[in-house]
Amino acid sequence: MGSRSESDKAVLIAGPTASGKSALALDLAERCRGMVINTDSMQVYRDLRVITARPTLDEEARVPHRLYGYVDAAVNCSAGAWIGDAERVLAEARADGRLPIFVGGSGLYFKALTRGLSAVPPIPAEVRLAIRAQLDQAGPEALHAELQRRDPASAERLKPRDRSRIARALEVIEATGRSLTDWHRDGLPPLLAPDAVTAIFLAPERDALYQRIDARFTAMLEAGALEEVRRLAERQLDPLLPAMKAHGVPALIRYLAGELSLDEAAAIGRLDTRRYAKRQFTWFRHQLPEFAWVAPEDAPAWLVHAISR
Repeated sequence: MGSRSESDKAVLIAGPTASGKSALALDLAERCRGMVINTDSMQVYRDLRVITARPTLDEEARVPHRLYGYVDAAVNCSAGAWIGDAERVLAEARADGRLPIFVGGSGLYFKALTRGLSAVPPIPAEVRLAIRAQLDQAGPEALHAELQRRDPASAERLKPRDRSRIARALEVIEATGRSLTDWHRDGLPPLLAPDAVTAIFLAPERDALYQRIDARFTAMLEAGALEEVRRLAERQLDPLLPAMKAHGVPALIRYLAGELSLDEAAAIGRLDTRRYAKRQFTWFRHQLPEFAWVAPEDAPAWLVHAISR
């Protein structure tokens, strides 16, 4: 921790889905008077408690939890929007003398915490594909009109038929919640100083993790995930919204529409989640190499030792 004071410290707990992050964060928070802060892009949505494996109400009651289930599914919660909320919650933790414990699986959120968002972050492939599909279907003039509504400064600089630049400007605001103009002007500095952070990535053995993912999906169905997805589907939201693409949601919606059997939908949900876990390993290895990779069974002792230094 260098010369940083106790009040500057923060813990970052990342890892693939179903690796035990939430339980580890809860245990540490109880030991160290911590505040658990969600750093997962799907667990922000209030409509998705079961299908995203959010902490239970009982777990949330044991220590303060923040940024869980506070965004409506009709909203696209970007990394830029989340980091603004995280700044407010971090100040709350500091004022209350609590150890901030950021926990989740969204690499871009962790990168925003430790490196800022001064450069335009990578645009997720699904956002890029969705914008391109809109471009092909509606044409550049229609997208320019949408850009005029969402980012007037960028729209003013672009010709209504400049396909690639219009698409790029819309991708950025869709993925980040901030305009290209804002990114180029000021960006966002990191919230956390590198020498004040203890950063861990839970790295379970792959086969064991995939078994946990499969078992957890079954447990989610037994805990009411299907009813949760049914309520979400009844809202008839844009299928391109992030909440509508949470792992398991599209397949279960297809089951509810009679397009798949429940077994088929569950198999798709499990496979999508395993693929996502594989991408998480790759992303953190290349994008945030400063995270210490620790086996889940060794993590509690590792963290206690690390934060006591």
